[in-house]
Amino acid sequence: MPLDFADRTDFDNATRGLVARLEPGQIANGDGRVVYDADVYAKVTDGECPDTVEPSLWRQSQLTAIQGLFEVTDGIYQLRGIELSNMTVVEGETGVIIIDPAISAEVASAGLALYRQHRGERAVRAVIYTHSHIDHFGGVLGVLDAETDVPILAPAGFLDHAVSENVYAGTAMLRRGIYHTGMGLPVSATGTLGVGLGSGSSTGTTGLLAPTLDITHTGQEEVLDGVRIRFQLTPGTEAPAEMNFHFPDRRALCLAENACHTLHNILTLRGAEVRDARGWSRYIAEAIELFSDDTDVAFASHHWPTWGKDAIVRFLTEQRDLYAYLHDQTLRLLNQGLVGAEIAETLELPPALDAAWHGRGYYGSLSHNVKAIYQRYLGWYDGNPAHLWQHPPEALAARYVDVIGDVDATVEKARGYADSGDLRFAAELANHALFVDPHHQDALELQADVFTRLGYGSECGTWRNNFLTGAKELREGPIPLMTDASGMASALTITQLFDSIAIRIDATRAWRTSASVRWHFTDSGETYRMELSNGVLVHFPTQREEPADVTLTLTRPQLLVLLGDEGLDGVAVEGDASALTTILSYVDQPDRGFAIVTP
Repeated sequence: MPLDFADRTDFDNATRGLVARLEPGQIANGDGRVVYDADVYAKVTDGECPDTVEPSLWRQSQLTAIQGLFEVTDGIYQLRGIELSNMTVVEGETGVIIIDPAISAEVASAGLALYRQHRGERAVRAVIYTHSHIDHFGGVLGVLDAETDVPILAPAGFLDHAVSENVYAGTAMLRRGIYHTGMGLPVSATGTLGVGLGSGSSTGTTGLLAPTLDITHTGQEEVLDGVRIRFQLTPGTEAPAEMNFHFPDRRALCLAENACHTLHNILTLRGAEVRDARGWSRYIAEAIELFSDDTDVAFASHHWPTWGKDAIVRFLTEQRDLYAYLHDQTLRLLNQGLVGAEIAETLELPPALDAAWHGRGYYGSLSHNVKAIYQRYLGWYDGNPAHLWQHPPEALAARYVDVIGDVDATVEKARGYADSGDLRFAAELANHALFVDPHHQDALELQADVFTRLGYGSECGTWRNNFLTGAKELREGPIPLMTDASGMASALTITQLFDSIAIRIDATRAWRTSASVRWHFTDSGETYRMELSNGVLVHFPTQREEPADVTLTLTRPQLLVLLGDEGLDGVAVEGDASALTTILSYVDQPDRGFAIVTP
């Protein structure tokens, strides 16, 4: 079934309720550096689709470039297009409730200012995080002070999962996120156009305030500033901790990121936990059951709302079927012996889902989603012993190049496949050549050209970004990280702070060293024991009086200062302080610019 480019429903909905645009559309930090530029996306996508962009992705990029403050329904407003994600403002009796305060404080602050310019100076009375991804909480310090007593709501497990993704694996995910979001590319018809889920990510100040109220079960109801809200927990869907919620008095449903105007990811290309496609489908079905009879508008943390019960039910039903279909058919085919890559080449969507604009793979793709479902059930190993103990990339490349002849011969073979249109195998051969000789100019130029051509043909925004970022780094070198998650530290628990040290211990250097620290925190009354043993930094709460090399008595804020390399000023020390120094001497520094397309 062909795509209906004459259908303008999405454009009508994306512009409906416009109150005002952010003008100018540039948002800067305190030093004047622009952390987000909405105007450039609107300018670049104005006009006919160029031959460097896949037409369906061009249409989606035009939609995600629409920006401003929009009225969703009486008392509910959204800031859209001024960041990758939406920030929603719900008016209460005395102030407002903020849902998902963007990635960075600068964007959240600018969005709130635009709202107040048109709706008045209303104080923030509560914040809701729909789920544990940074684009839905990172800008909280743009709408609240760090010492606030305003309630902050989140689904149960939020903090653990937010820390796991953004701190434990934070450096690797941010580095891969450069490829995922295309943040190092120019916004242009030959660069990035966003990620399909929205336009680009901001590069401002990120932070986190810990939730003060957990949503623990479906059906839980809370009243915030006089606004009644009913919650539906949806763990393991788009995020490990996520929730939908309903405003019964306004007949409005927030779908978090569980139902957007794209096929979403079962596993993002930047990396994450594999999501549960079957559970995702079932939670959408449950949302229809719980809320559809009492809903006139459904909005989400990305894209534009859907109005009218029939349209909402149709949209949610198709989203429900989309994830269930991918799940069930992947399982059917893996039980026939197909591996993930084979299923990805075999599986087709039903015509009605394939023709639905919101079912297209602008952010996720059928190809990598199918492989993710396979991974969830069967893991990385496909069962073929030939793949059980393969050489790592450089060693494997050397052997392929040796079989072909040498690097020059490998590049020529790759060029032949590229010229014949088999860009996928050309990329594989050129990759082997580069992993043998990363400075081989012909290999660099060929691979960059192949990646560029693959990017231009991609309907999936994240595929386009990955290919074009790979091409850029081959030509110009690694793109530096422009954001980090250090602003989250103040919200971490003691265990999470200690974990952030433990995962950076250079174990081989520490194998033969033993040391122990007893930590007593006067502000919380907690005591922890830390031991370096066999290259592992073990830590746990304790009530035992077991002796340690050193005992430190301090407050949690003092721990943050200490971990920031500011020393032991103000900390009571009993015993040998060098034990802590020894432990910290084994802490490694992550590589924020590690190579991806070269060895």
